[in-house]
Amino acid sequence: MAESKSNSSSRKGSQKRSGSQKRSGSQKRSGSQKRSSSSSSSSSSSSRGGSRSDRPMREMVAEAVGQLQELIGRPVESVTGMEKDGSKWTVRIEVLELERIPNTTDVLGIYEVTLDKNGDLIGAQRTRRYYRSEASED
Repeated sequence: MAESKSNSSSRKGSQKRSGSQKRSGSQKRSGSQKRSSSSSSSSSSSSRGGSRSDRPMREMVAEAVGQLQELIGRPVESVTGMEKDGSKWTVRIEVLELERIPNTTDVLGIYEVTLDKNGDLIGAQRTRRYYRSEASED
């Protein structure tokens, strides 16, 4: 009987984890998975004779998210835009910069990440910082 109580209390304890712990754990896993999958896909594309420069948009966005997350160490909320300009890619990414209670007071930031044609980070800058509850002016 005492064993079942301790099991249920440990389950409750694990359910009480904050959203950031759940998010950051899954974000960290997905970031490393993205890096390993992008490296395996680049090796498979080179074995087919294709170059890395003709990578699809989805792959370039995943690369930008993973590299930004590594660079700033904050969880990514969403991708808000992407654009290809010649051989460069620019991806706009929304990041949770400061988590607060209630979550409507969380501080978010928009970053513009620039990648070269190979998916390597060549620039990153925060272009906006705001509370989650603010209406967007974009």
